Amino acid sequence: MSQKQYDESSFRVLKGLEPVRERPGMYTRTDSPCHMVQEVIDNAADEALAGFAKNIHVAMFRDGSVAVTDDGRGIPVGLHPVEGLPVVVLAYTVLHAGGKFDKKSGNSAYAFSGGLHGVGVAVTTALSQRVEVEVRREGRVHQIAFVDGGRQIGELVDAGTCGKQTGTRVRVWPDGKYFDSPRVPLAEIERLLRSKAVLLPGVKVALDVEQADGSMARQEWRYVDGLAGYLREMTAGAEALAPLYTGEAYAGADEDYAQGEGAAWCFGWFDGVQLSESYVNLIPTVAGGTHESGLRAGVFDAVKSFIEHHSLLPKGVKIQQDDVCGKMSFVLSARVLDPQFQGQVKEKLNSREAVKLVSSMLTHPFEAWLNQNVEHGKAIAELAIKQAQSRLKDAQKVEKKKSSGVAVLPGKLSDCESENIAENELYLVEGDSAGGSAKMARDRETQAILPLRGKVQNAWEIDPNRLFANAEIHDISVAIGVDPHTADAPDSVLANLRYGKLIIMADADVDGSHIQTLLLTLLLRHFPRLIARGHVFIALPPLYRVDVPAQGKKRPARRFYALDEKELATFRDRLLKEGYKPEQLEVGRFKGLGEMRADQLKETAMDRATRRVLPVTVDIDANSQTNALFNLLMGKGEASGRRAWMEAKGNLVEADL
Repeated sequence: MSQKQYDESSFRVLKGLEPVRERPGMYTRTDSPCHMVQEVIDNAADEALAGFAKNIHVAMFRDGSVAVTDDGRGIPVGLHPVEGLPVVVLAYTVLHAGGKFDKKSGNSAYAFSGGLHGVGVAVTTALSQRVEVEVRREGRVHQIAFVDGGRQIGELVDAGTCGKQTGTRVRVWPDGKYFDSPRVPLAEIERLLRSKAVLLPGVKVALDVEQADGSMARQEWRYVDGLAGYLREMTAGAEALAPLYTGEAYAGADEDYAQGEGAAWCFGWFDGVQLSESYVNLIPTVAGGTHESGLRAGVFDAVKSFIEHHSLLPKGVKIQQDDVCGKMSFVLSARVLDPQFQGQVKEKLNSREAVKLVSSMLTHPFEAWLNQNVEHGKAIAELAIKQAQSRLKDAQKVEKKKSSGVAVLPGKLSDCESENIAENELYLVEGDSAGGSAKMARDRETQAILPLRGKVQNAWEIDPNRLFANAEIHDISVAIGVDPHTADAPDSVLANLRYGKLIIMADADVDGSHIQTLLLTLLLRHFPRLIARGHVFIALPPLYRVDVPAQGKKRPARRFYALDEKELATFRDRLLKEGYKPEQLEVGRFKGLGEMRADQLKETAMDRATRRVLPVTVDIDANSQTNALFNLLMGKGEASGRRAWMEAKGNLVEADL
């Protein structure tokens, strides 16, 4: 059998836009070209957000192309002082190039924009058959075309005068070979443009769609009442259980946040209808994120304070956030100076500071409104109290089911107060010292802590009847309320489950990974239904902490957490681009969970709004391969097989030794 050659010639360096064409799914959605067209629309919206554009027009043609026109300042066409190429060429052909980076130095073209991933409209070029750009700027019309995914760059042509007109028109022909469907979905574009109209008061947003006879069918969007008008339209026909609350707040020059950071919001409660839409700098965040967490936290704090002030809470009832916000409909538009998104598609905001930003802007104004409108406040409070009472009744039903044959819970278990199984979480924590930090960092209402001493026994080959001879395994089984079982056991084995989530939290080092592997081995072998039903998770505590000093009043001191060396390098590169010197950055390495302060552990691994937690799943189709691999790695009689496997695969391991 011939082997493939592996030498210096085997390496390939992807240049320019090749990485996008090679792996488009890393940069954009590949179900349709909607997101790559959205990048162009977002550029026009950024001009409007900055106050330079009053009109955004989109045209969809029968040949599959889409044109986006704005009357903003127009993309600069002069030569870049360093690169020596026209700026419009850099914008459409170079990744990590744009006018949204130098915000701290004052050289950025935008105070607020949809993010700093730095790929933007260059992805549109990479995945298009053709992109035509027309710029009206400084009295002249400039035109240029990019063909075959940017492989061919046309000449930048001066097409004549345009008087005082300014703006940019971009027409895109998506390349269908990169997408499941080559057509841009009309419904998504309509929804996107409608949201831009809601979030950009005073800006006219229009859409033309070419018909079969060549005529254009036009839609225009304007919302006189902004967010409130939009929410009313989207919930039309539903009974309002409580009145809408609309407001906005932005930081001034002397506040803890950058000037202009803040949010606008509108929310209410409706019978049978629930809508949640959020945006960051006009970018729709369909998967939510930390700004939505801040909104819910602010609403909950205000309502809880109102209930306590007016003594409305019945005895024995505790209000939780989901009681208040679980059936709330809202539209949220946040402005964040330097937003950090999850992935290039920007569907979820990850910026931790956005939680405090939105909640602090919202809590006091909403609480004041509740107390000024006591009747409305009591209506909202009544909804929350009814939801809490219903939750408690459900929890009592569950308690009755598990009342027979109750085992004595482990003495070292710090249990949670809630009896709502779906909300409750059990953290399996490495070491007593880490367990102590976790106890202080937890939410006592819904989070329980079970510290584990040393490394759990390798349970892959233990007889199920001998499992409870190990104290740690015995305590885990009793704490979660589930007995050992086989993979083909019915779901009824989970009838007495006490926690909806079982979260493994170990140090971010080799020993921590070993403990994590031993616990996963135990659960896969003897508690497989927990994994199959999605109850097992892994917390990702950081290995490094980066402290960044303040930069004037507009940029307070910041702290970042990095999971590993790669993420640490990413933060360093970003901060150096922001103008910090290497010696200004204070980098600390956590030796383990026990060394982390409770507030640090809470922020990075336990607070639902900011933690990083991964679900553990098993591919049913690959079940036999999974068992074979675990048998190789964890079986006592597989030493020679493990040695051969490590010799063959050892170069693939990334271990922090």
